[in-house]
Amino acid sequence: MGADRRSRHAARLTTDGLVALGTAREPPSIELIKGSTTIVELLRMFPGGEAAAPMSRLSLPCAHCGGAFNEPLTMAAKRHKRDARAMLEAFRALQRGGPSDDEVARAAQRVSP
Repeated sequence: MGADRRSRHAARLTTDGLVALGTAREPPSIELIKGSTTIVELLRMFPGGEAAAPMSRLSLPCAHCGGAFNEPLTMAAKRHKRDARAMLEAFRALQRGGPSDDEVARAAQRVSP
């Protein structure tokens, strides 16, 4: 990859000048996905689209979830009336090559407020 191409690629993965979780030049570690992990951190942990696919299946492309740098996973679950634990487990499954259809289905179920 040429230097110019690397520079353009790095620019797409960083947000220089913005101080928020998930905006550092290096992507966050995927060792631990927790409730406070932000949507942006998840997207940066899995730049190949692995995190974006379940987000799409769970209908999380709203302005808060898709664009807010400080939107934690548990807040996204609450905002969309989903079980936070089920959603957290679905995204943790990314670490082992998931989530399965069953995990996504559990995370997609609406709960009472």
